[in-house]
Amino acid sequence: MKTVVSIVQSNYLPWKGYFDIIAASDVFVFMDNVQYTNRDWRNRNKIKTSNGMQWLTVPCGSNVSRLICEVEISDKQWQKKHFNSIYHAYSKAPYFGRYVEFLKTVYFEKSWRNLSDLNQYLTKTIAREFLSIETKLTDSGRFSNNLGSSQRLLEIVKANGGQVYLSGPAAKDYLDVSMFQRAGVEVQWMDYSNYPLYPQLHGEFQHQVTILDLLFHCGSNAREFLRHTK
Repeated sequence: MKTVVSIVQSNYLPWKGYFDIIAASDVFVFMDNVQYTNRDWRNRNKIKTSNGMQWLTVPCGSNVSRLICEVEISDKQWQKKHFNSIYHAYSKAPYFGRYVEFLKTVYFEKSWRNLSDLNQYLTKTIAREFLSIETKLTDSGRFSNNLGSSQRLLEIVKANGGQVYLSGPAAKDYLDVSMFQRAGVEVQWMDYSNYPLYPQLHGEFQHQVTILDLLFHCGSNAREFLRHTK
């Protein structure tokens, strides 16, 4: 079997597709030593409420002259606000009670100063403890930023023993696939379409929500609504 490596910037409470690409990989690399982008998934995600879709945004300021791993969180009030928003939206979901202690730990017992630390903690905990994903999770911090984007990705894949690079489809616009082919690394594209529906509160079904939505509605069966079981 070929070793599959995927490389993605960390997101705040990512959607189910993010965890699916983790599950589809042997090694998943958080790539947080790259440019931070505003109004993106780095510091925010969506929940579904009785009043429609709602953003949960971690306050990080508007400065884009920094890497994701350098982003500081200065306002502490957001933690209580996010917990309350999640509670009001999902407290009646069938499996909410199974995860409420985890939420209390995240939002009341820990103090977060760095966005990358927050994102990686949430993703690792959810992947390991709630979705039973055994993929190796690592970080790109030891790799140089001086290389071009495709070269840097290739170096990370090779350093992690990858024979296959599994990429999100957005990278089709810039990835130099021929560079990977010359290095003997196969490029595959993740397919995020046609996920199965599950019983979901608050009206018409929405896919583009945090993974918490799936966990609260499906509990230990949540993995069945991802495609990959590695």
